[in-house]
Amino acid sequence: MDNFTNDVLAIEQLPKYESVVLNTLDSKYTTVVGIAILMTIVSAAAGLATVLYFNPELLLFATQLVIAFTVVAFLFALLSFIGVKKKAYAFREHDVIYQHGIISTTTIVIPYNRVQHVALHEGFVARFFGLARVDIFTAGGSSSDIIIPGIAKEQAEDIKQLLMGKIQKKL
Repeated sequence: MDNFTNDVLAIEQLPKYESVVLNTLDSKYTTVVGIAILMTIVSAAAGLATVLYFNPELLLFATQLVIAFTVVAFLFALLSFIGVKKKAYAFREHDVIYQHGIISTTTIVIPYNRVQHVALHEGFVARFFGLARVDIFTAGGSSSDIIIPGIAKEQAEDIKQLLMGKIQKKL
């Protein structure tokens, strides 16, 4: 224990993750999100129509319900598209950075030595557009710690290989 040191680090000299240029999601991912939004809104509209059809007393409020539905659907779509534009990621020498959030921004930095498992996922619509999602797992959780959607499949496979290589090095 003679070699033990615990020097104070100057906060100003710490590396700034904010200075890292983050990669945005593939532009085709906006189309994938748009299709998901459209399917959700159409399903919800069908549900509202069904409720109005089987409850004639609600027809008195049909105009208000349709206006409220339209406003909520618009806000849902708007926030979803803004959320896509706010997602970004970067892979550095020792860690991965993922940033997301609309109202408040969350930045997750995970060192490679904490990564336990990496999964590649292709949804039905995303596969049609050649996109995939990378799920990065760390120890201690049953769900993934970082989910990076909207990456070109070839690039996602490269990212998975990079992370798997980092996992193998630490073993």
